[in-house]
Amino acid sequence: MSDPLRVDAPKIIAVANQKGGVGKTTTAINLAAALAEQGCQVLIVDLDPQGNASTGLGIERADRDVTTYDLLVDDAPLEEAIQSLDIQNLRIIPANVDLSSADIELISNEKRSFLLHDALRQPAIDAYDFDYVLIDCPPSLNLLTVNAMVAAHSVLVPLQSEFFALEGLSQLMLSIREVRQTANTNLRIEGIVLTMFDSRNNLSNQVEQDARDNLGDLVFKTCVPRNVRVSEAPSFALPVLEYDPMSKGAQAYRALAKELMSNQVAK
Repeated sequence: MSDPLRVDAPKIIAVANQKGGVGKTTTAINLAAALAEQGCQVLIVDLDPQGNASTGLGIERADRDVTTYDLLVDDAPLEEAIQSLDIQNLRIIPANVDLSSADIELISNEKRSFLLHDALRQPAIDAYDFDYVLIDCPPSLNLLTVNAMVAAHSVLVPLQSEFFALEGLSQLMLSIREVRQTANTNLRIEGIVLTMFDSRNNLSNQVEQDARDNLGDLVFKTCVPRNVRVSEAPSFALPVLEYDPMSKGAQAYRALAKELMSNQVAK
């Protein structure tokens, strides 16, 4: 059970985009690692049935004994779900394919949209002293994504630098607005981060210009470049900051983390 009197300590951010292949999980993993490198205590909640964030951080499928599925469907204790990683200051609640049936299993639950909200506000979370909780959402606007938005203080949206990028963003914005009106009045957009950016490419530059013209200060100053080291890192079960600390991708995620942290201070 959650504690309704508990003061919200960690900043909870849902990393969401209903479009696949935009760098969502990559951003969740590497932003979390960059925040941890800055000395923040960080928890990643893998809410994608594919479990890519778990795999990308080295959690073998056989070692995912208690997952986000157990947290939502079986009301598992938070401390049993949280796993330590080899990366200092970073922990994860893993996911596996069981989560793919959660939508159907939870449909009759009256509190179905608030299950993650309550799970992340169990008194047990205080012992970890988390500064940030990053939720890696599935690439769809389903009940799991709604749970993430209801649980979160804000939504961070990775946006691939491609032709139809802004077109797909409108549906996500509508979903955020609906959750704000019905279940989480304080939900806001943390920001839009341009991913797979190539400054030599006219299309990337045009997408950036359109995004900044339409969304203004919601677009982070930091753009994450298209970088082979970022793509390689998951196959070694490492964030790019551990795999190649001096790569352009690692430097970009460090800059993004610092920008996020400075925005928090400003607000």
